Amino acid sequence: MEAPRRVRQALNEVMVCHRAVVEREAARQMVAERASQRAFFGVSALLFAASAAVTIVGRASMTAMGAMPMPGGWAMSMTWMRMPGQTWSNAAASFLGMWFVMMVAMMLPSLVPMLWRYRQAVGRTGETRLGRLTALVGAGYFCVWTVFGMAAFPMGVALAAVEMQMPALARTVPIAVGGVVLIAGALQFTAWKAHHLACCRKEPVCGPTFPADAGTAWRHGLHLGLHCSYCCAGLTAILFVIGVMDLYAMVVVTAAITVERLAPAGERIARAIGFVVVGAGLFLIARAAGLA
Repeated sequence: MEAPRRVRQALNEVMVCHRAVVEREAARQMVAERASQRAFFGVSALLFAASAAVTIVGRASMTAMGAMPMPGGWAMSMTWMRMPGQTWSNAAASFLGMWFVMMVAMMLPSLVPMLWRYRQAVGRTGETRLGRLTALVGAGYFCVWTVFGMAAFPMGVALAAVEMQMPALARTVPIAVGGVVLIAGALQFTAWKAHHLACCRKEPVCGPTFPADAGTAWRHGLHLGLHCSYCCAGLTAILFVIGVMDLYAMVVVTAAITVERLAPAGERIARAIGFVVVGAGLFLIARAAGLA
């Protein structure tokens, strides 16, 4: 009887020790996860604050240079102009730098939850390089936006040159602005918008087999950037026609993008935003036509 009792006592002690080890390991992992979470959101907040501050400073410098009065009662932003003694390559580089920082400030609030879901998906694989992989996803995402900026600059410069050479065309710009805003609002109701919005709200598909390597992280960032740029095409177009460096336009567009991405019932919110934008487009057209 004595031997079985000792065996049971030994087994109980082993089980107690095992339970204590498991509990300590779980507590350690929880502490590490909380520290990782605090670091992630802390870095994101600092990056947003820095990009927003640089954007505000850049906008102030552009405002100080003034704008060019144009036929039709509007003013052309100096964004599409060369400064005295500046080459076009330097002007393009300056625009891209400004564009990149502005996109970080505008898109980071809606990107952070997507990056966090990526970290959770990859973390299930036991991957420890979460910071590096998350940075690669973000780099791929903003690479897409940078490419769009590279395409937008020559188009903006060419359009500005045509408007300065053709006063009759310049007079139609206020109505054209209203038309672009109206079309952007209409896009909010399309299935195309709903599809890309759903992709932005649900990515990535979480699962234990989500690959945890640099190539996949980069491609995932590009994938997110493409969906996001398609989803925001209409709202971004508003920013271009109202003024790329218009601070109020940036705030409104950022708020609209963030709310439709993060709030419950995002598709209904996108349609509500569409109603507001359509109304704004009609008002701008009516005002340009002298009806308001």
